[in-house]
Amino acid sequence: MLLLVLGLILFLGSHSVRIFAEGWRAGMISRLGAQRWKGAYSLVSIVGLVLVIWGFAQTRHGSPQMWAPPLWAKHLNLLLTLASMILLAAANPKPSHYKAIFHHPMTWGVVLWSGGHLMSNGTQADAVLFGSFFVWSILDLIASYARDRRERIVYAAPLMRATITSTIAGAAVWALLVFWLHLWLFGVAPLAR
Repeated sequence: MLLLVLGLILFLGSHSVRIFAEGWRAGMISRLGAQRWKGAYSLVSIVGLVLVIWGFAQTRHGSPQMWAPPLWAKHLNLLLTLASMILLAAANPKPSHYKAIFHHPMTWGVVLWSGGHLMSNGTQADAVLFGSFFVWSILDLIASYARDRRERIVYAAPLMRATITSTIAGAAVWALLVFWLHLWLFGVAPLAR
């Protein structure tokens, strides 16, 4: 569990700088330069992500069961992850209807992905991993919407082509995960539950 927690601290901590320390972040970018800041940020994020994956792989098999998820939660999670993959795909720079509606589709995608997995998995390791991502994504949305209001951000008019592309790309990634990659990467077949 220690590696998982350390990884979450590094990964989500680095992604929380804009939430909790935007002034410090701006100062560091000014002092280091944008490229060096991005390099350091990326390095910490990658190390954190590797530790999250490694720590979760070590922890999940022996992790105590905290609750027994109902069968409907597992089915609902399939729908939530489909929506989350589409929203993640909509985070590209082209203005889609998803971006026009949600403004921060990637973060909403993380909310749905983590919330669905938290609801449909009941071990302590699941609660730590998915609960951490869920709380982080909610906090990030609150901070992002406040920043949008403060900076009076105006989002571009959506393009149907970008919406269709995001939908197809997200659905394709979801299908790859559900029918093949999830089992290969994580040892769990989502449809076999």
